[in-house]
Amino acid sequence: MKHVIGVDGGGTKTMTALADMSGRILAEIKTGPSNPRNAGLEASIENIAKGINKFKEKAEFALIGMPSVQEEYGPQIKSIERKIKNKTGLRCSIVSDQLVAFRSGSDEKDGEVLIAGTGCVAHGWKRGKEEKTSGWGWLADEGSAMWAGKLAIEKTFRGLDGRDMSGIMAKMILEEFKSSTPEDLAAKIYGSDFLKVISLFCIIADRAAEKGDKDAKQIMSESGRQAALSANTVSKKLKLFSFPLVSAGSMFKSKDFRKSFEENLERNPICIYPKDPPVSGAIKLALERIRE
Repeated sequence: MKHVIGVDGGGTKTMTALADMSGRILAEIKTGPSNPRNAGLEASIENIAKGINKFKEKAEFALIGMPSVQEEYGPQIKSIERKIKNKTGLRCSIVSDQLVAFRSGSDEKDGEVLIAGTGCVAHGWKRGKEEKTSGWGWLADEGSAMWAGKLAIEKTFRGLDGRDMSGIMAKMILEEFKSSTPEDLAAKIYGSDFLKVISLFCIIADRAAEKGDKDAKQIMSESGRQAALSANTVSKKLKLFSFPLVSAGSMFKSKDFRKSFEENLERNPICIYPKDPPVSGAIKLALERIRE
């Protein structure tokens, strides 16, 4: 075998990479979302298979990091693997996207990962034991882009209809959506891809925070605090101290989020912000499986 395939599934996209046996990534492709909780199981399988099929002639094995498998789809993993093999012709193995993210930043077996992107989840490992908090979907994912975006939407409409003060953030949102009234803005929000729209509100909130909007800064800071709370809960359950904490996801692009996250962490973690993309963790795991 000369090549392996790694897959990093997510709520808005799926990244698939081809790598040689040294772990060097040779090519990548992006396909649609592969979180079955949001996209549906069949659509998620299709998006994963689409990426694998791009490189299947050069590899014989694929390691797939898939969201929600440990929460709702654990008993179906073998069935999902068979469906993907039927669509690609390749042997494959599915693990949690959380393990993939952790291994993208650390080669240790014990430690923790905090993913704050479309969703937010903390997951840790210590001597064969593991614990997880958060990651329960967009209705409850405190600290995620979805959660921050929802807060930004609430604040914007409170300001636009006079229940609260309206500031820079509301103005930026109206400009982004080319709206002049709250009615038009509401029509565009609810008539669009809801998941993408809410995440866009989070991006605008961060831009407004950088311009000094107090409400936006509060949203991003509270999101960081909530993410830290999830990480702290896992480290306490596992009695981790001075451990590698891999911090991944689009929320860490926000200065206010990252500052609040770091200020609220407990138990002296060693924060690691991976330079390599999360899919590199899938490549590492694929090579380990092959060598085993």
